[in-house]
Amino acid sequence: MKTRISESFAKQGMMATLGAHLDTIEEGRVEISAPIAPAFTQQQGHAHAALSFALGDTAAGYAALTCTPPDHEVVTAEIKINLLAPGRGTHLKAIGRVLKPGRRLIVVAADVYAISEGMETHVAALQGTIVPVPL
Repeated sequence: MKTRISESFAKQGMMATLGAHLDTIEEGRVEISAPIAPAFTQQQGHAHAALSFALGDTAAGYAALTCTPPDHEVVTAEIKINLLAPGRGTHLKAIGRVLKPGRRLIVVAADVYAISEGMETHVAALQGTIVPVPL
């Protein structure tokens, strides 16, 4: 499972561009982090919401992939984000998890945290639906 997730993640140009990396891969749970680089901030210098969304969506998607057969991939059908606080700090961490696995639909959630001087601030909450698709 870890090899499968790692190999898939390595193919994602978006994650490479963001400088993101996989931190944890467990059944139904994946953590991804990325620096808050100047190129990914908004006008006030905080992490852009698109960075939070990309990391949360990807972490949730890979959490779903841990629950699918080896001959399947996953795609996001829909996902909602609530922005809770500005993304201030050195990097963001997204924790994706499966709320309900299924053959046709997988309900997922992700929480995104900004890390600053060892302190974590919850900056975004996502919930969505992932669809398993045959390779």
